[in-house]
Amino acid sequence: MTPRQQRRRPRWVLILPAAVVATAGCTPVGAAIGAGAMVGTAVAEERGLDGTARDVEIKLTLLKRYDDRNVLFRGIAATVMEGRVLLTGQITDAAVLDEAVRIAWRVDGVREVINEVVLTDRPEPGTDLRDALIEADLRQALMFDTSVLAINYAVEVEDGIVYLLGIAQSETERRRAVAHARATNYVRRVVDHTILKTDPRRAVAAPPPAAVPPVVQEEGRS
Repeated sequence: MTPRQQRRRPRWVLILPAAVVATAGCTPVGAAIGAGAMVGTAVAEERGLDGTARDVEIKLTLLKRYDDRNVLFRGIAATVMEGRVLLTGQITDAAVLDEAVRIAWRVDGVREVINEVVLTDRPEPGTDLRDALIEADLRQALMFDTSVLAINYAVEVEDGIVYLLGIAQSETERRRAVAHARATNYVRRVVDHTILKTDPRRAVAAPPPAAVPPVVQEEGRS
């Protein structure tokens, strides 16, 4: 297991407390709605309490299926917001990546799968602390900007690349969030998958593609 893959393990394991809550009720959605820790924030989100609970259920199902198919802990992280699944990370096996994308599309409630996983034969070691610092600084910047509803944004950082997934109240707010990401120290690039709250994609699910090509390792990495 590479250092990059080892870093993925704690991030996946963080979901286990939620899994315990989900198995305590009649259904994952019902249990998630009943979790006090979630209620305090979910009601303020654009996707609402029900939407947040559905996303938790999607992620728990996805993790379970990844575990069943030996995809878990292989260098891929998943973020879910309003049924949109963002896959990030670095992986050396194209077949595993292809399987991860197919599994994500087959989970009930998934509306879109965004594949930002980099296929490479040289996973970059030694960037974990820097990525964690970028993420912490950016989350703080979003939180303290009163013109940005930070709760509606998810942040993933991989080798200095910031991936934003969120629901913006306006184009102005979206641009502010992207600007914060670009202004954060050590950020090499920002990939924005934020949509506006009026975006029609929130009402219509995207059809799964016949084939999803992997993201190829870019040349001249710094």
